[in-house]
Amino acid sequence: MAGKIKVLIVDDSAMVRKVFSTELAKDPELEIVGTAPDPFIARDKIVQLNPDVLLLDIEMPKMDGLTFLEKLMRYHPMPVIIVSSLAEKGGQVALRALDLGAAEVIAKPGSSYSVQDMSAQLIDKIKAVAGLRKFSISATQFNRSEAVSQKYQFNNALLKTTFKILAIGASTGGTEALKALLTQLPADMHPILIVQHMPEFFTKAFADRLDSQCRIRVKEAEDQEPVTPGKALIAPGNKHLVLKRSGANYYVEVKDGPLVFHQRPSVEVLFQSVAKYAGANAVGTILTGMGKDGATGLLAMKKAGAYTIAQDEASSVVYGMPKEAAVIGAVSRILPLSEIPHALVEACNR
Repeated sequence: MAGKIKVLIVDDSAMVRKVFSTELAKDPELEIVGTAPDPFIARDKIVQLNPDVLLLDIEMPKMDGLTFLEKLMRYHPMPVIIVSSLAEKGGQVALRALDLGAAEVIAKPGSSYSVQDMSAQLIDKIKAVAGLRKFSISATQFNRSEAVSQKYQFNNALLKTTFKILAIGASTGGTEALKALLTQLPADMHPILIVQHMPEFFTKAFADRLDSQCRIRVKEAEDQEPVTPGKALIAPGNKHLVLKRSGANYYVEVKDGPLVFHQRPSVEVLFQSVAKYAGANAVGTILTGMGKDGATGLLAMKKAGAYTIAQDEASSVVYGMPKEAAVIGAVSRILPLSEIPHALVEACNR
């Protein structure tokens, strides 16, 4: 058992606890040290078993998951992955969980994801956050974002009339990284396409929140939507986002398709389409996240003439996706998160 990642599952459903335990135990790097039907039993088991990662449901008896998460992060901070049922209201709940310090949010199996799909994603996320033993709640990230906003003042007049396509991919830690990045961009920034690994419904709430914080418009992408300056489009959860071109006009397709690198939406799918239809008229950025999603797509963009940027290890919550891209030579520059907004504006002005 030595060296395995210890996981504690907290969910009021006995069936969910059994399914998760069975599926996760199939991975030789994971050890399910226990389960709990409510936060009070979970509290005692955390002290007793000292898990590396906690899987937490939101709706439970005696104490809801958000209240427990807030108390846990105050007195015993640790990596927590929220595993929630899909619902419209779930988006706001998920964002609140991330604000309180949850490392990740994932959807329970259902019409959108099978047990096998969910298990593959969950195993990746557990491994991604397991090393965050000194995990601090996201308030520190908000403070860092505010500090960044005071560092750069962009000259909007420098933006060229002929716009470029900016494609950005992120996973674990990406919600805060995207906030830190997008809030720094001018209102007439070149159009931006984003894939952030999040479940269905959650992406709309995330886009709406960013829209209220940014000078650019931020929204969840719609099928056949035009790509225009001053707007960032975020791939809907459980849908791939693809760039298309008709003459001189760009637009996006939002579509179904198989999971790519265990993900839908996939950064790889977006980057490959940008390489094909925008070529040298694009800028690619890969941010914090676990796994390889987007690495070969970023290389395709670079080979097509695009300028490419990867977030550095020091500022990444998980240095997985950026590292994979750098290893295969897909990156023009590796930069700390605080310098990427300025680099994007400079790239668009070239």
